[in-house]
Amino acid sequence: MPESFFVLSKDHLELAIDEITALAKMYDRFSKIKVLSNLVIVQSKINWTEIEKRASFVKISGQILRKMSGLFLDEDNFEVLKNAKSFVCRIINLSSNQFNVPELENSMGDMISKFSHAKVELEDPDITVYLIFTNEENFFGFSKKDGNKHIPKKIKNHPHELDRKMTRLMLNLVGLKEGETVCDPFCGTGTTLLEAESMGIHAIGIDFDEKMCEISKQNLKANRYKSEVINSDFQEMTKISEKFDGIVTDLPYGRASKVSDNPEKIIKKFFTILPKRKKLAVMYKKELGQNLKLKGLKKYEIYRHKSLTRTILIK
Repeated sequence: MPESFFVLSKDHLELAIDEITALAKMYDRFSKIKVLSNLVIVQSKINWTEIEKRASFVKISGQILRKMSGLFLDEDNFEVLKNAKSFVCRIINLSSNQFNVPELENSMGDMISKFSHAKVELEDPDITVYLIFTNEENFFGFSKKDGNKHIPKKIKNHPHELDRKMTRLMLNLVGLKEGETVCDPFCGTGTTLLEAESMGIHAIGIDFDEKMCEISKQNLKANRYKSEVINSDFQEMTKISEKFDGIVTDLPYGRASKVSDNPEKIIKKFFTILPKRKKLAVMYKKELGQNLKLKGLKKYEIYRHKSLTRTILIK
């Protein structure tokens, strides 16, 4: 099976690794994952681009051509450049060794030029060729020029809205597939709805605040998205549970939040009435969930500042 590589941001590294793993397993449950620091190698039948376009914390990604014991390369390695007009060479050094990176990149570029008709293009190459060094193994790989991810636009925001990258990450961690439907019972300005639709996932939003519902609708309209928005209490999700496959949401935690009850009561009631057999990703203030008895669920803690730590819970 082909191997792909993903160099991840070191911010929230555990989350980033689990996100790549979840996506790989979602598309191909027989995928094999290898982690070398912030480098993840995925052996799978799924193309790396399918994972990359959904992932939140990937910095660099591509396909592995071969593992390397040294710097020796031959003509067979550059078959990928057969139809390319331009390329650039990049060194990714994740090892403890020191390299003269510009010199290595130039040398590799000269070598490749001898075996192909492609020319070096630094700004917008057809193909980027990578040498990846780690303390355990070295890899030779490439990525092709591709369109940028579609980032939904927002015409209206809120200071405490859910971060789009974290929203996307939660959608991925629960393994919601294209064509499935997610519900956000505290949808606010519609971040979950926007990110879901950009990934081919249908969405339903619920919010107690009529103003937030209108903002969600405006943001959806600006992207020509068609998610349903319902102005109601979060308990509405129990009435429409047959319409969705999973729940992704950020529970309110501020005293100023315009909700049907105070945050402490909401979080207790929320976990009591959750529809069964639904995928779940929920973020909440750590202190609000300390007395909850939640078993068999994966938890991550995200430190914001000394008075705020958020918990992401995945089921």
